[in-house]
Amino acid sequence: MSEIPFGFGKPGDDDDGAGDGGGSSSSSGGAGGQNPFGFGGFGGFGGPDIGEALHRFADMLSWQGGPVNWDLAKDVARQGAAGDDPSVVDSERAAVTDAIRLAELWLDPATSFAAATTSAQAWSRAEWIEATLPTWITLVEPVATKVVDAFGGELSGGIPGLQGLPGLGGGAGSAGDGADDLPPEVRQMAGPLMSMMRQMGGVMFGGQVGQALGALSREVVSSTDVGLPLAGVGHAALLPSGIAAFGEGLGLPADEVRLFVALREAACHRLFAGVPWLRARLFAAVDDYARGITVDTSHMQEALGSIDPTNPEALQEALSGGLFEPENTPAQQVALARLETLLALIEGWIDDVVRQAAAGRLVAADALAETVRRRRAAGGPAEQTFGTLVGLELRPRRMREAADLWRLLRESRGVEGRDALWEHPDLLPTTDDLADPAAFVDRRDIDLDIGSLEAPGADDEGDAPPSS
Repeated sequence: MSEIPFGFGKPGDDDDGAGDGGGSSSSSGGAGGQNPFGFGGFGGFGGPDIGEALHRFADMLSWQGGPVNWDLAKDVARQGAAGDDPSVVDSERAAVTDAIRLAELWLDPATSFAAATTSAQAWSRAEWIEATLPTWITLVEPVATKVVDAFGGELSGGIPGLQGLPGLGGGAGSAGDGADDLPPEVRQMAGPLMSMMRQMGGVMFGGQVGQALGALSREVVSSTDVGLPLAGVGHAALLPSGIAAFGEGLGLPADEVRLFVALREAACHRLFAGVPWLRARLFAAVDDYARGITVDTSHMQEALGSIDPTNPEALQEALSGGLFEPENTPAQQVALARLETLLALIEGWIDDVVRQAAAGRLVAADALAETVRRRRAAGGPAEQTFGTLVGLELRPRRMREAADLWRLLRESRGVEGRDALWEHPDLLPTTDDLADPAAFVDRRDIDLDIGSLEAPGADDEGDAPPSS
């Protein structure tokens, strides 16, 4: 992936395509190859190049699809996936289909949830980006709205003659506050200006999101590698290039590694299909975090003041230094703990189910499971992605405790008794319960009598609202 942010390419850089869809995108927000902005280096303008650059820049500023320029984000992400993103061949597609089919057979006695995969696909990295982008939009936009508004306010507040005016600058959510108090001539000027500044914020945030997704596409092994089915429940997908990288150095046959990943993929789809409120609950946890977010505008102001617009490297350094990182508050910490616990419970349940399904069949199942755990502990896809995009530093250290809890429940109550805890969100273990799994299992008040519990609300039933 290019080290220059948002496609600011060095002079002389060539545009690289990608196998199986890794080349340029046709979306209007950016250009293809390695340079979505169309700039070949700030000092390299000449002839028709500057006209093309200005045209593409105008296209980006004309984005009206929300706080994040998702056309640009997709283009930057695809460039991050390009280079060594090989096309998926027929033999790989057949191997993935066979692995998912076998995984479903092995999972039948390991869980009470029915098979849920309706399709099995092998994806390139570029295809993963295209297929999962709608879910990322839904996940990221609640926080992005706050950050982009704050960013637009800070940009406007730095323009001579507008500093200190009500409604300009002052942090997230303040943009537009008090605008009616402005003199008519200032209001007439400030309206389009604020709109343009927010669009600039959307461009820059979109570039950051695109970089994060491009990097993530080089790490993931399946459609559920971040803890939820990113392409929709039932649509199983494995990434052959990601699985090859995951198994590198383990000294294990490729088909065993693929089958282990297929078991985790199919198990995750079974869980989300069997627990209709789960997906919406995850999205609600992110939204709870976003509603109370505050943005460190002092850090943003300092970073913006230090940026030299003629120096792409300085811009990259400022952005990588956390320009868009939200400021955590006690309320955000509570929301983060809730989300972290839910993801740990999902991962731990999958771990226990897969261990049971693979027992006596995959010799290296325990070694592969430990590799997954270490990968999470070192900073897995969920932690890195949420941390980069929305400031959520997920620490999957509780995955091991969650797996122990589900194992103890299975040994005490059987497979159906373990899975019955997913019937209602109030039956699930809490963060404190993960600290002492044995005590949770021994408690008498988890007799799975849900008659006294309210049914999950409308917001908890079914999938999250469609994002596209």
